[in-house]
Parts: sequence; C-alpha cells; structure tokens
Amino acid sequence: MQENLVIVESPAKAKTIEKFLGKDFKVMSSYGHIRDLKKKEISIDLDTLEPDYEIPDEKKKVVGELRKSAKAAKKVWLASDEDREGEAISWHLCEVLGLDEEKTSRIVFHEITQSAILQAIEHPRHLDMNLVNAQQARRVLDRLVGFRLSPVLWRKVKPALSAGRVQSVAVRLIVEREREIQQFKSEPYYRVNAIFAVEHEDGSKHEVKAELNKRFKNHDDAVAFLEACKNASFKVASITKKPLKRTPAPPFTTSTLQQEAARKLGFTVSQTMMVAQRLYEAGRITYMRTDSVNLSTLALNKSHEEILRLYGEAYANERHYYTQAKGAQEAHEAIRPTDMTAAAIDGTGQEKRLYDLIWKRTIASQMADARIEKTTVNIEISGDSLSQKHQELQFVANGEVIVFDGFLKVYRESTDDDDNGTEVFSHALPVMHEGDALERRDITSTERYLQGPSRYTEASLVHKLEELGIGRPSTYAPTISTIQQREYVQKGDKKGEERKYVVDTLMGIKVTSKTKKEMNGADKGKLIPTDIGMVVNDFLMENFPDIMDYNFTAKVEQEFDKISEGKAAWNTEMKAFYKKFEPEVEAVLNARSEHKAGERQLGEDPKTGKPVFVKIGRFGPVVQIGSADDEEKPRFSQLPSDKSMDSLTLEDALELFKLPRKVGQFEGSEVIIGAGRFGPYVMHEKKYVSLPKDEDPLTITLDTAIHLIQKKRLQEAQRHLKTFDEDPKMEVMNGRYGPYIAYDGKNFRIPKNLHDAAAELTYGQCQEIVKNAPEPKAKRTRR
Repeated sequence: MQENLVIVESPAKAKTIEKFLGKDFKVMSSYGHIRDLKKKEISIDLDTLEPDYEIPDEKKKVVGELRKSAKAAKKVWLASDEDREGEAISWHLCEVLGLDEEKTSRIVFHEITQSAILQAIEHPRHLDMNLVNAQQARRVLDRLVGFRLSPVLWRKVKPALSAGRVQSVAVRLIVEREREIQQFKSEPYYRVNAIFAVEHEDGSKHEVKAELNKRFKNHDDAVAFLEACKNASFKVASITKKPLKRTPAPPFTTSTLQQEAARKLGFTVSQTMMVAQRLYEAGRITYMRTDSVNLSTLALNKSHEEILRLYGEAYANERHYYTQAKGAQEAHEAIRPTDMTAAAIDGTGQEKRLYDLIWKRTIASQMADARIEKTTVNIEISGDSLSQKHQELQFVANGEVIVFDGFLKVYRESTDDDDNGTEVFSHALPVMHEGDALERRDITSTERYLQGPSRYTEASLVHKLEELGIGRPSTYAPTISTIQQREYVQKGDKKGEERKYVVDTLMGIKVTSKTKKEMNGADKGKLIPTDIGMVVNDFLMENFPDIMDYNFTAKVEQEFDKISEGKAAWNTEMKAFYKKFEPEVEAVLNARSEHKAGERQLGEDPKTGKPVFVKIGRFGPVVQIGSADDEEKPRFSQLPSDKSMDSLTLEDALELFKLPRKVGQFEGSEVIIGAGRFGPYVMHEKKYVSLPKDEDPLTITLDTAIHLIQKKRLQEAQRHLKTFDEDPKMEVMNGRYGPYIAYDGKNFRIPKNLHDAAAELTYGQCQEIVKNAPEPKAKRTRR
C-alpha cells in the first residue's frame, strides 16, 4: 500500500515535486479541473443558484486513476495552487474522490523548492471553503451573465455572439479609447531647436543642443522668429545644477510582469503567463499569480549577499515593499527567482529571457538609489532686430550626468511611451559659464502636431484594468485572449495616412524651407475594436449599463474578496444580483425594435431612390441597398476590412456596389473582380484568387488579373505533386515542412530519404508508407 498520495494540477509540477519527496510519496496530476459546469448548458439551478457540476468525458480516465490511487493510499495530500482557483480544484478532488475533508491535508507553497515543499508537508491545513466559495461565486456570476446575455445578442445583433462580465468591460475601454481618437482634432504647432557652439580656452569647440521655451501656434510666427535671429547674439544667462535621485521599481506582480515583458521582450500577456507557468513548475520562480510586492526574509538576505558579491557594499540597500492593491489576496509574495544566486538558467530562449527580467528586477529592487546631477542652461537672445516678445524668449539646454548608477547598473524600468521598450540615456553638457557667448550654427523650426490619445497595447490595458480594480491577476490573460478570439478586438496593423509637415532652417543669414512627409496614425500591435465589437458594446451600454459599469465590475471583485474572507455568503450575494438582472434580460429580449443593433441609414441610392444602410450581417458588416419589405430583393456588399461602420459615408457605400466588375476574358471565360467575406478577389472559371493589399479592385487591369491567376495555378501545381488513378483519395502533396501523402482526410509523413523522389512515388510505395505510418493527425480544415 502506498503511504502518501500527493495530487497537484500540473504534470510538470508533479515531476518537479516528485524529485523532492521520498519513496513514501507518489505524486499525481489532476491535469487542471477534474469537474466543471457543463459546457453547453447554463448548469446552474436558477431558483437556488447552486451550480451543477459534471466530470467531462476527457477527464473520466484521469479521475478513475486518481480514485484508484486515493483508495490505495493511507494519506492524501492536495497540493494545487494557492489561489482561489487552486482551492476550488482541491475541493472538487475531495468531492469526486470521496475524500474526508477532515482527514485530507491541504498543502500550499508559493515556490517549488525542496525546502518549501517539506515545510508545507510539516504545516498542512484543511480546505478553506471561503476561498472555494469565492471562486464558485465568480464562476456562477460569469455563467449567469454569459448565458443570459448571449441569447440577447443572438436575437438583437447577430447569431453566434457572446458576452462576458469582465470581457465586455475590457471591450468598452478599447471602444471608448477608439472614439476618443476619432474625435480628437490634431492641431499643428512649431517647435524650435538650435545647435550652438561653445569655445573653450584651448580653442576647441563643443556643440550644445537647445530648445526654445515657447512653441509657436502658426507658421508665420515661427518664420518671423527665425528671421529675427539672423543678426541676434546668444549667451549663457544662467546655469542651474540640481541633484536628483531615482528609486528602483518594486519586484514584479502579475500585472507588472505582463507589462514589462510586453515592453521589453515583445511578449503577449498570455505568452508571458505561459512561460512564467513553466518557470514556476520547474522550480525557477515563485508563484506567478500574485498582487503582492512583498519579499520573504530569505529572499531579502540572499539578494543582499548577491549584491555584495557582484557589485559591492555601496550598491546594497535593503527595501521592504508593501502591497497597495486593494483586495490583494493571491500569493503572499512577489514574483522572484527561487534561487537568487542563479543569475541565469538553462531552458528555452523565452524562458531564459523572462527569467533574466525577473532576476534583474528583483535584484534591482534591493539596490541603492541612482544619483543624478541635472544641469539646465538658459540661453539669452539679444539683438536690434528682435521684438520685445522675442527678447523675452530663451533657449534651454538640458543635460544629465549619472553621478552614481546604483540600481541602474542592473535594470531600468520601461514605460508605454518608450519606443520598443528602450530607455532614453542621459547625456552630459560641455563645460559652460554664465556670460559665455555662444556661436549660432543653425536654428530649425519643425511643424509638429498635437498627439491624441494612444490606443491600448495589451500591457497598457492590463494596467488600466488593474487601476480600475477590474479582474484579478489570474483573469488578465484570458480576458485579453477571449476578446480577440471573439473578434470584438483585433491587434491593429493600421497603415496610417501620409501627412506633410514644414521644416524651416536658419543657417548663416538664409532661411530655407522644406516640405517633408510622414505617416500619421500608423499603429502596429495595438488593440483596435472591430465593427462587431463596437456594435455589441453600444448595445450592451444602452441596455445593460449596470453590467458595463466600471464601478459595478470593480465592486463585484470586492464582494468576492469579502466572500473569501468569510464576511459574506456567496449564494446570498448571487441571488441579490440575479433578482435584479433577470427582469432586465427579459425586458430587452421582448422589446420590439424597428432596426437591428448597429444598423444606420446612410442616405438614398441616387440611381434607384432606395435607402442605403450599413448593418451587421450574417458574416459581419455589410452595406444594403433597399429594404426587406421591397418587392425587389435588397442588394448587399460586404464591408472591406479597411472601412469602419462608424465612419462610412454614403459615397463610400455606393463605391462598393461598383463590384463585381468584368475586366475581360481569359481562355474564353470572363475574368471578374469582386469583393467577399475575406476581401476583394479575382474569379475565373469558378476559381478564386485573393487580391494583394496593394491592388485596388476598382482599377486592377485584365493583365494584372491574368498574372495573379497564373501565379495561383503555378503554386497549386507545385503543391499537388502527384495523383493516382487507382485511388483518387490518395495524393502526394508538397507542404510547408516538405512532401507528404494526403489520404482519406489524413496526412502521412514521407521518410526523409524519399523527399527528393516524392513526385515519382508509385501507388504501391504510397500504400506502404500509409500502412506503416504511426497514427496520423486529422487533416486541418479551415473554418
């Protein structure tokens, strides 16, 4: 009989823990939740709000093995993660395996190290039903909102849509930011920069870059200033030196790790959590879902020793951080390496980079402040040609010198304003004295534009959700993934628009003017709401303002915190919510409306006099000419991806009906240019070729269309290497990773030694490869 059975939720975690426990312990994995609400049903008793759990088919084998081992063991230890979800997993294990909660030991640890595991074994506890009930409350509330709101969207907006409590609020943030950007009116201003030279006693000269302390509102004023500076003289009016200090950022929490990994490493939020999970399960870092910035005494002492060893006494400064986040309740320590002496680890490239970030942030948090000397030089302008207003202006040169680098030796925190997560390094100014005359080299006025609000990145959205108290560490990554999967939000790749700006330069006594071009509004990797996302958001805002209210969502999190502390009963809270929510749902479901949500009349078609609408159709946004009650069937055109329902005009809409257009004939058949669900295309003999992004479907020529048809044929020929009369289901194909056999909906690898002769394989050889191949993966079909 097995003495002890330890159950964790991850096989990787089980493997690591097994190394630390003796032969008396068997470690098994539940592979996450073994029981959950039914997928296709609300699975909640709407009278009592009690959840109805089931064991999914894919978990029945795991449950059977766990039951068998639990019966055979003298003692069972439940070692799932230490947050609410982990507590719920342990409770489900007790319920399903028939374990006596009083005799079952619950152990928690925030790092997978031998000392932490052994200490947890020495100090077991019982299940904390308050944590379980807080998790149940979250699941029940999210299921009620999702399953009751989604059918409303199906009827009022479009089939197959869904809503979620936190996700819908995250979409609201992104939609509101997009509308702020659309409404922002950018105005030009003129920024004046100068390059001066200061001469030293030895005759050497050094450049000084400075900026005028005023920005002009119009071009004429900027040029007038340059003209006035032709015969002006410049001297140092004052020099101010000011000592500054910079303090390190605290160790990582879940949200700050997600933000920094996005800025510095280019990771998505879900990618960060996946890599961090692997590091945690391998025993490299502490638990990665936490609100806390606290470090244990052991971590503080080890960090101090490491700083002394690597950098010396002057760099050490022990700091204690305290968690400010309201309701912080997950793990009780920040994310840090389990072994501070390990500055680097073995692992994948991603694991090494994320670990390096965590190690540096932790070490830096225990280092001395950086000391900086900031120098500000005010440069006076004088001359007969200057007006009184001009003489009141000054150029200002700023310089910074790092006197002592402190924590900056190891780590600099990034911000969302940084370019690609890089930091701006300080620079020193040459030696100058008050009264020094400066030689003007050039003065440049550059037309710039006021910057509007920025779209959210994944990192800045996490920051905003945390700031508003919406969600918890475990919810940020799935929330951001879900709103993209549902196609309410997409990662932007906006091209922007070309914009001209003027640069005027005074060099010598001549002012020259140049017009330059730049791309404005281009955004890559930012979160942009789709038309469907905006329509769903507007519909929910109009009909369910309470659910969409930021304060409501944050207040719900506080209620969950009360439940987890035993200060509120979870089912009482849920009943109070549902009592108010259910009548609202019924009222909206039964309300009659003339138009579907998001539908807008743009005007009338001048040719037919029929109304023109933009609306959400079965496959997304469409333009419709005519009404459903007309004798003649309405005409439809899919909205291209570069057009928005919000900003679409009647002229834009009518342009879409210029397609399909015939451009001529090829091989005796018509070549037609059209637009469909996946964008514009060329159609020839019922075969389709997508139009490249740089081709305009309204101007593309027959020659270009034929070239695209022939190119597609060549690609297809290269992909289909050989077919067989003996069996039309068998074919030799050329794929991304080399040739393979496609047979009866499945793919079979061709041995590497036959790759070069794949096109010459006989039917018999192919049969042999299929017969001897391991169980193949089903062929992917595009949905």
